[in-house]
Amino acid sequence: MFMNDEDKNLYQNLRNHLDGNYDHYVSELNSVRAGRANPRILDKVMVDYYGTLTPLPRMANISAPDPRTILISLWDISMLREVLKAIHTSDLGFNPSDDGKVIRLYVPAPTQERRLELVKMVRKFAEDCRVNMRNGRREVLDQFKQLKKESKITEDDLALAEKEVQKILNSYTDNVDKTLAQKEKEIMEV
Repeated sequence: MFMNDEDKNLYQNLRNHLDGNYDHYVSELNSVRAGRANPRILDKVMVDYYGTLTPLPRMANISAPDPRTILISLWDISMLREVLKAIHTSDLGFNPSDDGKVIRLYVPAPTQERRLELVKMVRKFAEDCRVNMRNGRREVLDQFKQLKKESKITEDDLALAEKEVQKILNSYTDNVDKTLAQKEKEIMEV
């Protein structure tokens, strides 16, 4: 199949759409608390930093020294109370403790019932991602069909484009499935 710039742009637009969906999916998975201490679950905690809402990771070093503890070392100790307040008001359900210099969050092991709820939630994230990816495929195929209608590509070119678009989509959905399997395994570990 001879590919002109318009065809290349359509494939690139599809890849950009799929990359964006996959990245969003991974960020959603990182925000799921799976029983192990994961500093990424604090990425969405916003702190009032001198009148500006700032993500907590931009204000501190966040680490997990062991599987049940998250350690927050603030760069500006004067913001300790604001950070504690932001963690309390977040929907993460943590009860932070501090010694005046660092904040510790203790991550309890989830119950089996909670683990199953989390698995259900991450499966929904995966399905939403797949649906969005299929929508991107449909949009690109519609554009190829429009090119065919305008006689810019042949029927054979359209058939090849459909196969190529499906091949690209399959590679991305395989990545979604692999990532989901890893996250489910992580959640179900005791």
